[in-house]
Amino acid sequence: MALFPSVETPISLNGVRLKNRIVVPAHTTNFGEHHLPSQRHVEYHRQRARGGVGAIIFEAVRVSDNTLGRPQGVAGYLPGSVEAFRRVADAVHEEGVPLIGQVCHMGRQIEGEFERTCSLGASPIRWSTTAFPPREMNRRDMIAVRDGFVRTSLNLLEAGLDGLELHWGHGHLLQQFLSPSSNQRIDEYGGSVENRMRFPLEVLKAVRAEIGPERCMGIRFTVEEYLPDGITPDMAREIITKAAKEVALDFVHVSHSAYNMSYSVGTQMADMTFDEAPFREFPGPIRRALSEQGTPIPIVTVCKYRDLAEAERMIAGGEADLVGIARGHIADPAIVRKSLAGRADEVRTCISCNQGCAQHLEKNIAITCLVNPIAGREEVWAEPEDDRADAPKSVLVVGGGPAGAEAAYVAAARGNRVTLWEAGSRLGGQLALAASMRKRGDFEKFLALQQRRLELNGVRVEFGRRADAAAIREFGADTVILATGSRPSPVTLPSGAVALTLAEAVDPATPLGRRIAVYDETGDWGAFSLLEHLALGGHEVTAISPLAGLAWRTTIYSTTATRKRLRELRVRIVPLRRLVDFREGSLEVEDVSTGDMETLAIDNLVAIRPNMADNELERALSFDSDLPLGAGDCLAPRTAVEAVFEGHAAGRSIGRRS
Repeated sequence: MALFPSVETPISLNGVRLKNRIVVPAHTTNFGEHHLPSQRHVEYHRQRARGGVGAIIFEAVRVSDNTLGRPQGVAGYLPGSVEAFRRVADAVHEEGVPLIGQVCHMGRQIEGEFERTCSLGASPIRWSTTAFPPREMNRRDMIAVRDGFVRTSLNLLEAGLDGLELHWGHGHLLQQFLSPSSNQRIDEYGGSVENRMRFPLEVLKAVRAEIGPERCMGIRFTVEEYLPDGITPDMAREIITKAAKEVALDFVHVSHSAYNMSYSVGTQMADMTFDEAPFREFPGPIRRALSEQGTPIPIVTVCKYRDLAEAERMIAGGEADLVGIARGHIADPAIVRKSLAGRADEVRTCISCNQGCAQHLEKNIAITCLVNPIAGREEVWAEPEDDRADAPKSVLVVGGGPAGAEAAYVAAARGNRVTLWEAGSRLGGQLALAASMRKRGDFEKFLALQQRRLELNGVRVEFGRRADAAAIREFGADTVILATGSRPSPVTLPSGAVALTLAEAVDPATPLGRRIAVYDETGDWGAFSLLEHLALGGHEVTAISPLAGLAWRTTIYSTTATRKRLRELRVRIVPLRRLVDFREGSLEVEDVSTGDMETLAIDNLVAIRPNMADNELERALSFDSDLPLGAGDCLAPRTAVEAVFEGHAAGRSIGRRS
């Protein structure tokens, strides 16, 4: 009997047969080279096809120079596009999976610094206060963009891709025409729904006319922009039903959000602070509206689907026909194969932290994954179980945080004999602290996975074991990996008062008082998460920063949503302030722009500075002939992404003949 009967039912999209109902939706990887797909793309998508998915939709393929945006932006109109895309298509087809290309112009989001062009838009309305206004497109601009869509679409099909997805969503150019928030034209392309649809329909019709009725073509469309004057679900139903009458569509990919520097963009890749199953109300009404007017079209739903059980409920309930799982496939390319085989407990479940994917995306560097350091390195790293050590060794790992646990698992999975010493009573280190905060509990999913993998691979874990140089030498392992982490940097004020650390502020045993100030010099996830944690606990919270903003080391794909909640919780943000002193009930700060002194009435102060590396063991062992390996914060305090990656790399390095 099938574990997921609805998911496992094949479906055809205009002749493109999917063996199941799960797709890898388009998601930017930043793997491009010279604006073309790279070998990194080939291996990345090969592994996801091998993992059992029904179809893969390749990331946004740019249609012209003025939408490239970054060196890694992938284009479909350039010389060499056909051959480059053919390599990706061949790799995916070898695994029996169809490949669909998403065709896109990003409009006003691309400001043109890289390619020295001006941004285009329906109207000269900025997407962010920090952005330039785009050029309001004239008819010549529209024709050029339309022709770019056609040329790119034909190239993708020539390269062997099986179908197309034209992007009508996420606040990109065609949605900028559709939305009254970004389209305030007074000509025939603005005003009424029919007028706002005119140019997007022109593009869609032109592509359909060129590729013919027998080729698969759908759209991705935003049905809720979360903007006061933006697209709403009711408006979206009107637009989609009209479009389906005008052009033959083979699927509609129902999405949400717009690139607008507000809560809207924070919904696009909903992180762990959102409900477990957000946005599930959107695809069903579109599906039913299309059926009721006599144009039934398969509907794809997307966002924060993390397992096949969620997908099964949506499909079986008639809310959608296919389910897109993007971050879940970054975390584990074999999520479908493992789940269909009854091995869901082996899946590296996405925890929606947005740190290796969305945060790297925003930084214009190649995406990876906190829970899966192999993501983006498929060309050089196989799964640890498939990369056995040439000469197995005995290994001692000191420290059970994310770096140490990952190192121990990888080393053991490759056939080495591994012991892990942890001074505390549980695994997790800094991640366990993060998981104890409100709305950050999903970190526990990863820590539970690490614990399970250590057990499955026979790692001997000894809790309450404090290591010193003598004990390590006495143990006599062939290889030692130090993953001792970092420790807080307490802040002492001139009055002698010592501010609370992040760990102390989270500890339920710490008396906090009602009014709490959080001073942050890190701009990182921990401090930003603490604000909401404390506010949800009923405290009056003031966030203080010596710089002009907060959370500068995180990502807008998370912080814009969190900022909305902080506003609702009335968290006060006071930037450009330096700590001066703290006495009972009174915090003195300096306005760094003017030098003026200010006094804030608070009951307690939390001051967060970068941690200090706990590297005493490394120094104690520095005279040994065989220096230990290091991983994570004990090398230099950073984030869990680096810690897990370095632990993984250390585990791979053991037992190789050189």
